[in-house]
Amino acid sequence: MTVHLANLSGMVLVYALVFARTGSMVMLLPAIGEAGIPSRVRLALALAVSFAMTPVVAHLYPQEMPQSVMAFGLMLTQEITAGVLVGLMSRIIMSALSVAGTVIAMQTGLSYAQSIDPSMGEQAAIVGNLLSMLGAVLIFATDLHHLAIGAIQGSYTLIPPGASLPTGDMAELAVRLVSGSFGLGLQLAAPFIVFAFAVNAATGVLARMMPQLQVFFVAMPINVLVGFMLLSLLIGSMMTVFLNFYAAQMANFG
Repeated sequence: MTVHLANLSGMVLVYALVFARTGSMVMLLPAIGEAGIPSRVRLALALAVSFAMTPVVAHLYPQEMPQSVMAFGLMLTQEITAGVLVGLMSRIIMSALSVAGTVIAMQTGLSYAQSIDPSMGEQAAIVGNLLSMLGAVLIFATDLHHLAIGAIQGSYTLIPPGASLPTGDMAELAVRLVSGSFGLGLQLAAPFIVFAFAVNAATGVLARMMPQLQVFFVAMPINVLVGFMLLSLLIGSMMTVFLNFYAAQMANFG
């Protein structure tokens, strides 16, 4: 079967353009676009959301197929770019958990191998992946994934179809999200930073008092053990703070 561009008109054309934006966003949105979610599930969700959105936003799109293939390709590229931009902006929010996991791993000694060999970053990634997976699960458990779906509709207010990209506003939003996510990551890891400072100060004093004692081999197991205990006690509060931050930031796209 051959599909001619002249036949792409009306709701068919609108659906193709809506799916271009929605599909690119779904692949990047927090929780919905996580790597652990199968690509077929994300594709099915993108198709379903595009089908539901098409009648709502149909008046924003042209109803007739452009005369040239280049014009249609430009329209398609604009929609994909808009979806990718909004998806990346929202993806930055999840990076707060990766920052927190990396700092926690460094302060509790789980990433000590990385200080010797920088290519061995698996230990730090494990804690970050744990927090990211837990964050995605809690987003679904608390129904906050509706905010990610609402961001798809909100993208038509931020970046209307056919309009020029608001590069200045998007750059300002990106800077605000990056600074906020990084600050939140440090805030979540703050108890572990204080704990590591106290442990390092105590081991330093102990090393000066007993030079013959192998302080590293004594302090490292204690550091890891107490770090895990501290994580188990604080992880509930950490995720609550993150979910509040996620809800507040995702509301900007709705």
